Amino acid sequence: MMESGAHITRDIPESETEDETAVFENSSVVNRCTFFKASNAMTPKSEPTAAPTLTSGTCLTDLFDCPVCTNSLCPPIYQCPNGHVLCSSCKLRVEDQCPTCRRELGSIRCLALEKVAEFLELPCRYQSEGCTMVLPYYQKIKHEKTCELRPYYCPYAGSECPTIGDRPTLVAHLRNDHKVDMHDGCSFNHRYVKSNPHEVENATWMLTVFNCFEQHFCLHFEAFVLGKEPVYMAFLRFMGEESEANNFRYTLEVGGTNRRMVWQGIPRSIRDSHRKVRDSYDGLIIYRDVALSFSGSTSKELKLRVTGRIWKEE
Repeated sequence: MMESGAHITRDIPESETEDETAVFENSSVVNRCTFFKASNAMTPKSEPTAAPTLTSGTCLTDLFDCPVCTNSLCPPIYQCPNGHVLCSSCKLRVEDQCPTCRRELGSIRCLALEKVAEFLELPCRYQSEGCTMVLPYYQKIKHEKTCELRPYYCPYAGSECPTIGDRPTLVAHLRNDHKVDMHDGCSFNHRYVKSNPHEVENATWMLTVFNCFEQHFCLHFEAFVLGKEPVYMAFLRFMGEESEANNFRYTLEVGGTNRRMVWQGIPRSIRDSHRKVRDSYDGLIIYRDVALSFSGSTSKELKLRVTGRIWKEE
């Protein structure tokens, strides 16, 4: 496999120069043989070099990247009549037109590239982030979907933010771009007040990012309709992998007028979107009627006081 920047070289005899060609044309057969022998004798031989090998260089890796989505190509790999390739997903997105030359794609498979890929071993695309895995091509594609060093999507709730990055990058992004409150500590206390508690709403907030045990946690609060009943939900997400999140526990508590409701759980990794967590009901869920009882039966406002604590399992 060829190193990036490697070149294939060969020794070029002097007989291929212009002067030697002229001698060749104007000499007899005997003279020509004599000339070539003398020329070879006078030409110093190059030191033998090792045959070049192909490696996982940048050029080789790029060859197996879809030019549209930049993801690794996997079967079926399609090509246009001019030989430009792209993945099956992007073939549908570009409406059967080659994005490079604009010719109709048709259904031509690039079987040669699919076969070559079976014999390649390439590093994970997140090698620059510290991943040391080198895998057969098709195993590499599967690994990259779950590689723990792949970037995270922005965990901000309430918008589909396209920002991706590592944890420090996203913490700074949440603070500077989304203006999320930052809090140092493992306990918290929040109040939610709604002036018209009988009004149905669908809303989501990221209340705070907590810096706790040298890790970061995101507290979410949502209001939505479950079946026909308005509910409020609070849950915690961990800015890291699920395997790390399993080392922590948290409680959420809501109460008032001598009543109390407590939830205990494991924070969910931000690999899971806030919508996925909400739809799995993995958090403290409070029905509106229960929430009103915490505010007092005669209250014209909904007042919820949510407290919580994060700790690390030993």
